[in-house]
Amino acid sequence: MNIAATLINRARSAPDRAALTWREETLSYGAFVDVAARIAGGLRGAHGLAAGDRVVLCMENRPEFLLGLFGCWIGGLAAVPTNAKLHGREIAHIVRDSGAAAVFTSDALIESIDHALREDGAPRPPLIVAGSAEWARLLGAAPIGCVDVAATDLAWVFYTSGTTGRPKGAMLSHRNLMFMSQAYFADIEHVAPGDVKLHAAPLSHASGLYGLPHLFAGGHQVVLPGFEPDEVLAAFERYANVTMFAAPTMVTRLVNAAGAGAGVPGLRTLYYGGGPMYVSDLRRALDAFGPRLWQLYGQGESPMTICGLSKSDHEGDGGPAHLARLASCGIPRTGVEVRVVGEDGAPLPVGEVGEVTTRSDCTMAGYWGNPQASANALRDGWLWTGDVGVLDERGYLTLRDRSKDMIISGGTNIYPREIEEVLLRHPALLECSVVGRAHADWGEEVVAFVVLRPGQAVDERDLETLVLDHLARFKRPKAYRRVDALPKNNYGKVLKTELRRLLREENEDA
Repeated sequence: MNIAATLINRARSAPDRAALTWREETLSYGAFVDVAARIAGGLRGAHGLAAGDRVVLCMENRPEFLLGLFGCWIGGLAAVPTNAKLHGREIAHIVRDSGAAAVFTSDALIESIDHALREDGAPRPPLIVAGSAEWARLLGAAPIGCVDVAATDLAWVFYTSGTTGRPKGAMLSHRNLMFMSQAYFADIEHVAPGDVKLHAAPLSHASGLYGLPHLFAGGHQVVLPGFEPDEVLAAFERYANVTMFAAPTMVTRLVNAAGAGAGVPGLRTLYYGGGPMYVSDLRRALDAFGPRLWQLYGQGESPMTICGLSKSDHEGDGGPAHLARLASCGIPRTGVEVRVVGEDGAPLPVGEVGEVTTRSDCTMAGYWGNPQASANALRDGWLWTGDVGVLDERGYLTLRDRSKDMIISGGTNIYPREIEEVLLRHPALLECSVVGRAHADWGEEVVAFVVLRPGQAVDERDLETLVLDHLARFKRPKAYRRVDALPKNNYGKVLKTELRRLLREENEDA
């Protein structure tokens, strides 16, 4: 069951229908499939890739991303979409860890990726730059037919990080992605041919994942190079029946740009997720856009598909029950089971706080090359999410905390441990701990608490340079706090809750 076959069938039935628009150019479904089949042919032929090989896709939003994605699948290959904002060394780790046989990238990223891959001295896979002469040769290959694969075969490796900060590749099968797409139709909306899916958020994550059901149904993908509120609002004017993904901070920026009671005639559905949406911000969004919002709760290990808060659930009288519902992330999605459990894995009574677990045909097979992490996350068929939450008597799930101490800034996950490991390379630092501080625009920002070795001194500019030499810019601490010691429990574990409390109190006193 190759999910690319669904797209091919759609193209066969209406080859001239608009499939993908980039700037002022539009590609038909027939042309889309032809290009993707040529990419598949070039990868399998000239580049010698075999069924099951992994291909990293690391580029900014552009049409080659979606074309390359389906080229991989038509060729029976597994795609490894990667955040283009990562540091070159972080991307290189994903390339090496996944054993990628090829990398699709862009002019803007090729130099840093190439440099990072050459640092370890190992042979590097071909780096194919979108729009280059090598890309043109790929498109000059003979198209091939869709390779037959099993439903359980690997389709997408979604790299995420855990408490160790080391990226782990969640293995998603063709069945996982088809289930995700069908759950979209069951829970969120029917997609008719020609309906528009607007991509302003990165294609490598939520926006691209939900591009799949729209392509399968004959929808029209409109790709923007990035998120600019005025461009998004203009697209709402230009197109009809528009659906778009936005992180909570993106929603807030759209509201600020549009104003209350904004005219957004083309917008049908604005689905949001990837971080906490504060009720006050959500109510402003409802005032601006009306009953068009849909909240999703998922993670890379169960992409987009754990719980959801429907459009009708967003409506209400502003009373306590309505506000509590808005603070939740909704009910389990169609075909998805959700439990809140104690440390022993036993379901907890309604109203008790515990770890959120889930199972469905959307649940990953495990982490690529990491059996220990797989065993920790998957137990008796249930995915342990690492999120702490509570279910109410109606089945609505409300998240209380993130057990992995993850920071979410601008809808992007930031993992403190990887920042701490980089900072501790500085010889003047004895200890450090990284936590998130509330930020009005970005949700959270990164703050680093540092303890110096006796007699040592350090300039914050040196720490900034160290971080930027190893990690993406968006992960750098926005503030450094020098402390004599970090708060710890009797077992020597740093109490990040105390550090976060200190930052909250400072905000309140400011």
